[in-house]
Amino acid sequence: MAQTSDKIKRSFVIIGLGTFGGTIATELARFGNRVLGIDINEKNVSDLANTIAEAVIADGRDDEALKQAGANHYDVAVVAIGEDLEANILCTMNVKLLGIKTVWVKALSKTHHRILSKMGADRVILPEQEMGQHIAQMLHNPVVRDYLSLGNNFHVININIPEELEGKTLGDLHLGEKYNTRCLGVMRGSDYLGCEDDVALKKDDKMMVLGRRSELRLFGDTL
Repeated sequence: MAQTSDKIKRSFVIIGLGTFGGTIATELARFGNRVLGIDINEKNVSDLANTIAEAVIADGRDDEALKQAGANHYDVAVVAIGEDLEANILCTMNVKLLGIKTVWVKALSKTHHRILSKMGADRVILPEQEMGQHIAQMLHNPVVRDYLSLGNNFHVININIPEELEGKTLGDLHLGEKYNTRCLGVMRGSDYLGCEDDVALKKDDKMMVLGRRSELRLFGDTL
């Protein structure tokens, strides 16, 4: 019997409910996940009290306070404390000691990133840097609608086909031979056209391309 969607949802504790953590908590709850939000600031907690399953005023630096809030019963912890380096590191240590299986943490700098990685965080996020890179990529080349990092320097970019390429086929682009990249597919409206060499392109088609950053940039600069 197939599992229902409820059985594959996970539970999340978000510690630090400022703009970054509050947005994560709100979106996870909107997706139907059980979310516990924790913050030392009463206003941050009250702002989310009617949005997520549970919102608690507590200090993430205190492992006993996290236990009393029930944080140890959640699958994933996100430490979203933004400005207090000490609180961020102590909270990360506490959720690891509580045995939470997966821990994501917001870092304040590259040095902080290295510290959190050594502590065993499963994912360390530098949101300003990551978003800055994301925006710069799209500003640099207007045909790039969006891109996704896959790790190990591989990315997927989503390109708006410009008027200059209308009528050309995917084979005409020589993605593999010239740029060492790979087409993952072409969308025309809601229709998926595939990625065979004989697919003819039209202006405003959307094409997804996989490759390393330098190779994708080289390809994008030719458009």
